[in-house]
Amino acid sequence: MAIEITTELLENVSNLIADQKDNDLSELFHDVHHADIAEVLDELSFDDAVYIIRLLNSETTSGVLMDVDTDVREKILEQLSAKEIAEEIEELDTDDAADVIAELPEERKEEVMQQIVDEEHAKEIVELLRFDENSAGGLMAKELVKVNENWSVLGCVTRMREQAAEVTRVHSIYVVDDSGRLTGRLSLKDLLMASTKSKVADVYIPRVDSVNVHDSAEDVANKMRKYDLEAIPVVDELGILVGRITIDDIVDVIKEEADKDYQLAAGITQDVEADDTILELTRARLPWLFLGLIGGIGAFLIMGGFEDSFKENAVLFFFTPLIAAMAGNVGVQSSAIIVQGLANDDVKGSINKRLVKEMLLAALNGLALAIVLFIFIWFYNKDIQTSFAVSVSLVVVIIVAGLIGTFIPLFLDKRGIDPAIATGPFITTSNDIFGILIYFTIAKLILGV
Repeated sequence: MAIEITTELLENVSNLIADQKDNDLSELFHDVHHADIAEVLDELSFDDAVYIIRLLNSETTSGVLMDVDTDVREKILEQLSAKEIAEEIEELDTDDAADVIAELPEERKEEVMQQIVDEEHAKEIVELLRFDENSAGGLMAKELVKVNENWSVLGCVTRMREQAAEVTRVHSIYVVDDSGRLTGRLSLKDLLMASTKSKVADVYIPRVDSVNVHDSAEDVANKMRKYDLEAIPVVDELGILVGRITIDDIVDVIKEEADKDYQLAAGITQDVEADDTILELTRARLPWLFLGLIGGIGAFLIMGGFEDSFKENAVLFFFTPLIAAMAGNVGVQSSAIIVQGLANDDVKGSINKRLVKEMLLAALNGLALAIVLFIFIWFYNKDIQTSFAVSVSLVVVIIVAGLIGTFIPLFLDKRGIDPAIATGPFITTSNDIFGILIYFTIAKLILGV
C-alpha cells in the first residue's frame, strides 16, 4: 500500500508517538512499503524515527534501514544494541547486510557479528566485507540458485526449492560443474519441458554473461545495461561461481555515479550533500573557485596587454563578455556530449576523427552565429572592418573551444581520470582565457590597432 507524505500525516505520526499509541502506529504502517516508511522517517525527528524502528517487525525494519538516508541510518544504528542490529542483519540479503556492517565502527562490527545466530550468514557477510565496495565482489549477494550439470532434472528441482527459500527473487538458475565453476544457465521453460530422467547437462544453455569479483562497479553496470540483464553472476579468478548482482544494486551505482559526475561538472570535488556542514561544503567547492579566480586574473593580464587596442577601438571592449561566454558555452556543450558518450561506452574511433568532426561542427555553428553578429555590429557601429574582425574572432573562438571541449575529456579518459571533471569550471575557465586571447589577437591583426 502506498502512502502520501503530507504535513498532516507527519503531525499525526508525531502525536501518536507522543501518546505512545503503538497499536495505532502499527495499524498506520501495516502493509505500507518499507521505502515509504523510510521516507516518513527521513522527515521525522531522530527520536521519533528510532521509536518507529523499534516498533516495526524485523523484516520491515531491515528494509527500512536500507532505504533511509545514510546519515539517518547511521544515527539510528548508534541507538540500537548489537543484538538489535544483528536481528535486522539476519533479515537482509548478504550484500545489504555487508553494507550495513561496513558503516559501523570497528568495535561495533565485532559485537554485531558475534550476535548473529546464523553462522553461515555471518561467514558470507565476512567474506563480502573483504572486497572493495566499488567492485563486483562488494556489490554481489551470496544468495542464488545453482544446479550441478550432472544432476537429473528431477533431482535438481528438489535442490532448487531448498535454495530458493533463501532468495528474495529468482532471476536466473546457474549451472556449475563438480568444481563449482560456472558453465551456463538453465531456462525454466527448458526445465519444465524436459524429461525428469534427463540430466541438466542435456538441457542447460552453455553460455552466460558473468563478471569477475574484482571488476569495477562501473564495468558491471555497463555490461548489465548493454545486455539488458536483471541479474549477473559473479565468478572468482578460477571461474567458480561466488555470487550474483541484481539490477537494484546497479541502479544505486548508476545514481551514485550520476550524482558524482553532476557535482564534478558543477565544480565540487567531494561527495557532499545539502545538509553537510559549512566546512565540508567549503572544502568541496573552494578548489574550483580558486581555479576560477586564477582564470580571471589570467584574463585580466591578457586584456591589459591589449590596452592600446581598447583606446583606439573601444567597441572591442563591449564584446569581450560575449566572446568569453560563447567560448565557455561551446566548450561545455562539446565536453558534455563526449563525457556522456564515454559513460555510455558510445564513443568509437580515434581522437583525431572526433576532433575533425567537432571542428566541422563548430565551424558551421560559428559561421551561422558570426553572420548574425556581423549584421548587428554593422548596424550598431557602421564599421564593416570592426564587424568583420569581431565576427571572424567569434568563428575561430568557437572552433577552438569545441576542440578543447572534445579533446580534454578524451585525454583525461585515456589517462584514467574521470572525464566528468572536464564539463565544469575547468573547461569554462580555460576556454574563457583562450577565447579572450584569440579575440584580441585576431582583432588587432585585422584592425591594425
